[in-house]
Amino acid sequence: MTDKPQDDIAPATACGFVALIGAPNVGKSTLVNALVGSKVTIVSRKVQTTRALIRGIVIENNAQIILVDTPGIFSPKRRLDRAMVSTAWSGAHDADVVCVLLDAKAGIDEEAEAILSKVATVKHEKILVLNKIDLVPREKLLALAKTANDRLAFARTFMVSAMSGDGVDDLRRTLAEMVPPGPFHYPEDQMSDAPMRHLAAEITREKIYRKLHQELPYQSTVETDSWTERKDKSIRIEQTIFVERESQRKIVLGKGGATIKAIGAESRKELAEIVGVPVHLFLFVKVRENWGDDPDRYREMGLEFPRE
Repeated sequence: MTDKPQDDIAPATACGFVALIGAPNVGKSTLVNALVGSKVTIVSRKVQTTRALIRGIVIENNAQIILVDTPGIFSPKRRLDRAMVSTAWSGAHDADVVCVLLDAKAGIDEEAEAILSKVATVKHEKILVLNKIDLVPREKLLALAKTANDRLAFARTFMVSAMSGDGVDDLRRTLAEMVPPGPFHYPEDQMSDAPMRHLAAEITREKIYRKLHQELPYQSTVETDSWTERKDKSIRIEQTIFVERESQRKIVLGKGGATIKAIGAESRKELAEIVGVPVHLFLFVKVRENWGDDPDRYREMGLEFPRE
């Protein structure tokens, strides 16, 4: 019996979870999308658009990197806020590597200070990622990197612009080197384990934020009721937008239904680009009072219901 030729031996694989931790609006969702190369989390100027741990999956060389895009860390006031913050920290403690994102323009403000203090309790290797470097002079970036590293022992420091992609390839390669050896957790062609129904709901919720970020702060959620592939290969999607009061329902509908039509058109266009076939999207708006205190809604969003 002869030994198997070296060329025929499959290279060893690596696979691990990488959590992105940071304050709201530091660019975590944009960075996940840049690393994956496809839209897997919603991006909005409004803080707190990412409610659950939506994962993006990256293949780099022989490594599979599973990105955990946690909700932004902030001072929780409502029950939903507390659930999101708790979920974010559980994502950090459960990951193999933690990326701490700082907004290079904001520097180490009060929110960043609190995160650096708390992330010190996380035992995994930590990487510092300064984002939005295109907005800051180099001298300020170097000073910020030194200050942050003086506060916490980071394994590596990266300076990136998630929006332009600058520095993202280097970060991706390093993450591939840092995840532990092991088999892939997901099929190679699967970029996100968030079901398409969930992603569709997130996209519609993003459009609501963009249209109504002043009138409708957070009292809305979207659920995909049905996802049907038709004989002509197109997809029919029905979604319900839930708000807490009748006055909010009227805001979402708009005069003569104009607002909801605009939201639907934008969401339909983006969904069709993602799935690659025509999409027929039907939106409904219903009042569900106090949905923010309903345990079932939290489970649907992948959050643990805080009892207090």
